[in-house]
Amino acid sequence: MDKNAKIYIAGHNGMVGSALLRLLQEQGYENIVVRTSSSLDLRNQEAVRQFFSEEKPVYVIMAAAKVGGIQANNTYRAEFLYDNLMMQANVIHQSHLHQVKKLLFLASSCIYPKMASQPIKEEYLLTGSLEDTNEPYAIAKIAGVKICENYNRQYGSNFISVMPTNLYGPNDNYDLENSHVLPALLRKIHEAKINKKPQVEVWGTGTPKREFLHADDLAAACIHLMNTYDGSVAVNIGTGSDVSIKELALLIKDIVGYSGDLIFNTEKPDGTPRKLLDVSLIESLGWKHTINLRDGIENTYKEAFLNENKA
Repeated sequence: MDKNAKIYIAGHNGMVGSALLRLLQEQGYENIVVRTSSSLDLRNQEAVRQFFSEEKPVYVIMAAAKVGGIQANNTYRAEFLYDNLMMQANVIHQSHLHQVKKLLFLASSCIYPKMASQPIKEEYLLTGSLEDTNEPYAIAKIAGVKICENYNRQYGSNFISVMPTNLYGPNDNYDLENSHVLPALLRKIHEAKINKKPQVEVWGTGTPKREFLHADDLAAACIHLMNTYDGSVAVNIGTGSDVSIKELALLIKDIVGYSGDLIFNTEKPDGTPRKLLDVSLIESLGWKHTINLRDGIENTYKEAFLNENKA
């Protein structure tokens, strides 16, 4: 990407968008345009059209999305479907109409079939049923991938998609009602330590396995692909290794320094049994993650909770 060309980051206040903004600025990209959701509602077609007409970005990174964990996905099913469909369709379509040179769309690994073979290859998309609790979100993200693919086929656009694994890092969401498993466990175990609670409840059996990628690694991968990749195949981004939820909870317990017990509530849903991505494609394109899980969680914990307490 031209260091002087205008880059629009949609969703710059979120965990992924803010990581992208930080890294682009560190790498010398200075012409970056952003908007808060309050100043630009991406669900509003006319507002998005006017924004593109005024700003004329050369590159677009679509990191804006309505996101959440199992409970939020299962509770706000209509909003997860509608909001994400509208936001991504408006941004991608206006990118086409205003001849954006290249766009990157952030999908999610949850768009793969619930019982996909492991590790999950890019070609497994749409080969089986989705996990029910996050089906609306997954369908919206699948639609985004297919919008990019078909604009490329029909119009010769250069719209690429990526499928990150489970993410964590600075600016994550720690709301226990709608956060993902890693930040939820960090908050629960931290608060249990502070409040001297004898035990912490963990949803599910603890047996499902998940792969976790630091947001800074994802940002590096996205910028790498913006500079090197022009294909229509949505690219997996992950670490290539996973841990069980129980192993994750024990690791967080150790990092936080909590001495109480972990109680697994088997009446709560487990979600997909395993979700490990095959990352051979992105590694063949010259990128590999650099932040290991323990270091990443330690830094995230300090940034989110220890610095907060000092303030």
